[in-house]
Amino acid sequence: MEPVVPLIDQPRGLLRRFAWRYSKKRFGRVADPLRAMAHHGGVLVASGALETAVDMGWKRLDLNLRWLAIQAVSASIGCTWCTDYGYYEAMNVGIDPAKVRDVPRWRESDVYTDDERAVLEYAEAATATPAVISEDLVKRLNAAFSNDQIVELAGWIALENFRSRTNAGLGLRSQGFAESCEVVPLAG
Repeated sequence: MEPVVPLIDQPRGLLRRFAWRYSKKRFGRVADPLRAMAHHGGVLVASGALETAVDMGWKRLDLNLRWLAIQAVSASIGCTWCTDYGYYEAMNVGIDPAKVRDVPRWRESDVYTDDERAVLEYAEAATATPAVISEDLVKRLNAAFSNDQIVELAGWIALENFRSRTNAGLGLRSQGFAESCEVVPLAG
């Protein structure tokens, strides 16, 4: 399936050229979401500003928990681009490969702690439409995390919903990031 909009190969304008340079430096290539969003400067600027603000100010939640929430969301939505990139990111920041591989089957896996299971469950519940968070899950989250950590967790889940739904809505597919990792992802 082709993307919904053609992916721009050559950026025009200072903003887009800067975004291309940044993407090549950070990802080793121009990311397809950027190539799609380049059709609309306002969306490109807003997305970049949001990602910059998040990168600078969301540091209360443990990196491993953040990553689990992000991967659970992208898997729930079915965004292959986000799942692919998330796998690559996890391998590059040192997330336990067993945990990386088991996100799609976290309920059956024995590699997660109770806190990690609460994060995975919360990510799925908050991503569902409508979002239904059980009282039991609320109790487990409040027992394990501070209020600011829970708010940040909800923010990460919402941000990944934005990313995954944008990318999936634009018809973007895996860009091959995971293929550069030493640990091969599970099929399906």
